[in-house]
Parts: sequence; structure tokens; C-alpha cells
Amino acid sequence: MPDRSVDFLLIGGGIAAANCARWLREEGAEGSILLVGREPDAPYERPPLSKDYLRGEASREDALFREEGWWGEQDIELLTRTSVMKLDAGERVAKLSTKEEIGFGKALIATGANVRRLRGDGTDLDGIHYLRAFGNSDAIRADAADAKRAVLIGGSYIGCEVAASLTEQGVECTILMQEEVPLERSFGPEVARFFEGVLVDHGVSLVAGDEFERFEGSGERVEKVVTAGGRELAADMVVVGVGVMPDVMLAKGAGLDLGEAGGVKCSSKLETSVEGIYAAGDMCEWDSVIHGRDIRLEHWDVAFSHGKTAALNMLGREVDHDVVPYFFSDLADWASMEYVGPGTGEAVVRGSMQNGEFTAFYVDGGKVRAALTVGRSEDLDHARRFIADDVDARREHLEDLDKELGDIS
Repeated sequence: MPDRSVDFLLIGGGIAAANCARWLREEGAEGSILLVGREPDAPYERPPLSKDYLRGEASREDALFREEGWWGEQDIELLTRTSVMKLDAGERVAKLSTKEEIGFGKALIATGANVRRLRGDGTDLDGIHYLRAFGNSDAIRADAADAKRAVLIGGSYIGCEVAASLTEQGVECTILMQEEVPLERSFGPEVARFFEGVLVDHGVSLVAGDEFERFEGSGERVEKVVTAGGRELAADMVVVGVGVMPDVMLAKGAGLDLGEAGGVKCSSKLETSVEGIYAAGDMCEWDSVIHGRDIRLEHWDVAFSHGKTAALNMLGREVDHDVVPYFFSDLADWASMEYVGPGTGEAVVRGSMQNGEFTAFYVDGGKVRAALTVGRSEDLDHARRFIADDVDARREHLEDLDKELGDIS
């Protein structure tokens, strides 16, 4: 017998579980809600960790999902520094790291993702950082106070965002990446070259088409990054951003089905292979009614919107997750981007990349599959409509600033 029981068990201390708790209450759930998270902090937004929080321009409180007193006001029990060690999906019992056993009616698994770690000589040296939580951002900021040179490994969001934030703090930054152009894998070479120019113009050095081989240091601290191509990059500190892996250990142990992309396989309603158990966020691989296929994403706003859909379906609403995924990123105050998708295709540019005000519509088969904008946020609502409604969009109409996007249908 479990020690006690709750109506709704939310596993994971991030935005997905937090927003699920919020919408359970807002939509009338009267039962008991327990949110269990392994981090020491209440749920918070992660994007600031590489941006304004890292630069010391925002506090922890600024990043919190809700103020401390909100949880009690909503009668939501929040357990931090606590993990669910085992989930018995059949018996509806979760065993916590505190040894307590919790029975539950319905559950959400939102365990997120773990950062990919480098393998090679010197990976145990001091001064090598990964970024996922408040503590990681704090450690990077502390090292940056005394560092003159930093190497960022990885040419995607974390590498580029942290390079911008550290450059703003006076640290000389070099990005080492397998790609030829930073952010190329996400946005394609044409658009990526815009961001390459922004980084270079602000003093960030780029080492492209190469990869990490080993770290070196004369003592216990890193002093050099040696690449597979034989380059030696001096470093007082290193930040690694080479992707994440979905944390499905708990779900796999509970016997839930996994998808082809490595996440927990879910229906369009975010329900797993076990009735009454849902998944959300980075580790969820769901049947998308928008994209016509199973997808898994690692974007913050997916977790946010997943939380609402999961809550509604835990309350029996039977709704599909039909939100077009959204993502944002910024390189300090140098450039900010917003993105809806995901999708691939030829980039059709509206506006001026040279002036830093443009939208790139990614078109495949005459359909907009994704869009990225810099300085033209008003285009995103149209892009969402194009994607969700499978609108036919002619290239010349997307490019023509005299053609109203609202007239394309």
C-alpha cells in the first residue's frame, strides 16, 4: 500500500509540469496535485540562463514560473530536491527518493533532457562547464569574472548565446563547431550567415568545420582545447553546448513505449501507451496533427504549451495538441530571433537581411513549413496560420513587401 495518494502526480520540476499544474487548477480541477522536481528551485524558465541571467541583468526571481506563494495559494504541493525513482504504471504507485510511496490517479511525466557530455582526455579538468540549470549559469558567470579567453564548443543556440553574453562581460570568445556556419543546422546556410556576421562583427572568433579532440591543462584547470584538425585554442574556461538527450529512464523503467527519436511515444493528446499517463516537454514524442508525423522538440515553448494540453486531457477534454511550436533566441542586444515551425525547405526572405529586419519563410512544395524572423515579429502570426492551415504560398507573394500577408490564403 502506498503511504498516501494524490489525484494528479506531475513528475519534473520544469515549465511543462508547472504549466500543467496551473491549467489543472484554472480549468476546475478540485483534486490533489503533487509536483515533484529534483532541482532545488521551484519551476523556472531556462532561456535566461544563457542570456540576461548569465549577464547579471536578471535575478532568479525574474525567471521563476510563479512567485513563491502562488503554489500554496493554488493548493499545489511542490516537492523540490526530490526525484521519482520508480514508477509502477499498472499499480499507479511512484516511489520517491525520500522513500515515500505515492499512489496517483493520473500522472504527467516531464523529466526533460540531459546535456550531452564530451568524451576525451582532460574532460575532468576544472573550468569546463555545461549549461542546464541555475547552478551551471552561476558557475559560468563566476568563472567569467576572472577569465580573459573562453572557448564555446558547439555552433548552435547555447554556444552562440553564451558567446554573446560572455563577450558583453569582456571575455574574448571563440566558438569551435562542426558546422561551416553557426546555427546552420537549424536555419540553413543563407540565414545562418546573417548570424555569423553578427557574431564576427562583435568580436567572436569562429573555428568552423572542426571538432573537439581533447582538453589540456598544466594543473587541475583547463588551459587549452585541442581540435581534431590539430588547432590549439587557449582557454581560461570552456562552455560545452553539443545538444541534449531525452531523459526517458523513468518512463522506460515503467514500460512506456518509446518513439523513433528516442522520446516517450505519445498520441496527439500527449497520452503515453498507458492510459491516464501523459508526457510533455523535451522527452515527449507526439503524433502531431499539424506536421502529420511524430515529432520531438527541445524548445522551451513546446514544454509550456504541452503543459496546457496535458492538463486539459487529464481532465477528460480529449483535445489534440495543435499549437505551432515557437522558439526565441537572442545574441545579447546584438540580434534577436523568433522562430515557428519546425520544418525544412527553401528560405524565402521577406525584408532586408542587410538591414537586420527580415523574415525567412521555409517553403517546401509550395507550403510554408517554418519561419524565422528578426525585427519583424508581426509576420509570425501569419506564418503560424500558413503552417497550421497548410496554405499555398507563392514565393513572389512572400517576398513582396507590397503584398499583405493577410491576403495570402
